[in-house]
Amino acid sequence: MSDDVTVQILIEIRDEIRSTNQRLDQTNRRLDQTNQQLDQTRTELRAEIALVRHELGHEIRESELRSATRTIELTAATRDLYTMLTGQLALRDRVERCEHDIDDLKKRVG
Repeated sequence: MSDDVTVQILIEIRDEIRSTNQRLDQTNRRLDQTNQQLDQTRTELRAEIALVRHELGHEIRESELRSATRTIELTAATRDLYTMLTGQLALRDRVERCEHDIDDLKKRVG
């Protein structure tokens, strides 16, 4: 009878091992599916990141071009303003000399 009990216990152990193996197989399949989904997500994220980097690079280049254009325009406007002010300063000196000459003439005629 002891042999029958031992055999029965061994059969139950075998059946539990089979059940455990089936559960492990199911877990492995779920892990494989999860890994596939992670790989797909990683691939999609990399593609999205590459696209965003490309778009940002394009935006940065356009922004730099606009900034450079505005800097050139500002430089030209500053140069024009300098030229105009320089001309006015030269005229101011001339006007002051003329006013001085007029005052001298008034005193002589006067």
